[in-house]
Amino acid sequence: MWEYSDKVKEHYKNPKNVGYIENADAVGEAGALACGDKLKIYLKIDNGIITDAKFQTFGCGSAVASSSILTEMIIGKTLQEARKITNKDIANELDGLPPEKMHCSVMGHEALEDAFKNYFGEDNKEGEKVNNEKIICNCFGVSEAEIIEAIKNGAKTLDEIKEINYAGGGCTRCVPNIKMLLDKYTKKETNLNPVQFILKINKVLETNVAGELGKDSGGIELVNVEGKDVYVKLTGTCSSCKNATLTLKNFVEAQLREHVDPEINVIEVK
Repeated sequence: MWEYSDKVKEHYKNPKNVGYIENADAVGEAGALACGDKLKIYLKIDNGIITDAKFQTFGCGSAVASSSILTEMIIGKTLQEARKITNKDIANELDGLPPEKMHCSVMGHEALEDAFKNYFGEDNKEGEKVNNEKIICNCFGVSEAEIIEAIKNGAKTLDEIKEINYAGGGCTRCVPNIKMLLDKYTKKETNLNPVQFILKINKVLETNVAGELGKDSGGIELVNVEGKDVYVKLTGTCSSCKNATLTLKNFVEAQLREHVDPEINVIEVK
């Protein structure tokens, strides 16, 4: 169950500045109904100052709250001041959002930025950079460089990336891109000679696999290695498990592909 702050609840129950502005000086949109959330924001601007802001949104309570508080944050600010507002600022103003709802603050920021581009006649371009850094995780503002740095410092999985800088812990739209970076920058020991290759496989089976299977009184033995085909035998309770095939493919093979070679194929020996 997600925990929401009192501010989120208040802005959801009593949203401010709902509606639209006729002859608005700037209009911005973000999201898509196909994804479940959509936001449209209207701005009235006088001498470089936002004098009024209204919004229309279709989405969850967090989307409504984020949109509502955003309009309050920008009214009275200059365009330069308002343009410095980030999705983190929106979430902080609400006294926080659950990680799974951070994309709602991102949508608010994107709609506001779209309004500014509309006002200044700028083109929307994919892959834009913030402070000269390509942002991969919009929910937590994590750049590509920060993710690569985490990988170079030892992160090898998505969960380890999340522990270091939270990337991928919000709406998860960035997860495919993070996995691409992991595949690109994680070093795999693919140039091992046959003996080293087998020793590496056996080490992963002992350190990464056997312990987990042992929790359910199961085990695993390495039988043979032929090229990229790894023959193993499940022991203990695993030998009679109905989900043995799933265990081999989803766990054992996944571990060996991640830590030894991405082309390994695990085959069960009875």
